[in-house]
Amino acid sequence: MGDRWHVEVDRGVCIGSGMCVAAAADRFRLDSARQSHPTEPETDANEQVLEAAEGCPVEAITITLLGSGEPVFPPEE
Repeated sequence: MGDRWHVEVDRGVCIGSGMCVAAAADRFRLDSARQSHPTEPETDANEQVLEAAEGCPVEAITITLLGSGEPVFPPEE
């Protein structure tokens, strides 16, 4: 069984660039205020979701391992 992730968008940081939707259209959506939301906050590990987080210009997207809370993105330094 693969990893499960918890995906969260900090809407106080999100600038509505839409980069996440461009990278993973089935995993993120923009609301009427152009704020990003994950379509599934709990999801299987997915390369498109990781690319969306990495491509966010303000790093508003965080991914953690479901259960342990260990950071996937951004990685601990």
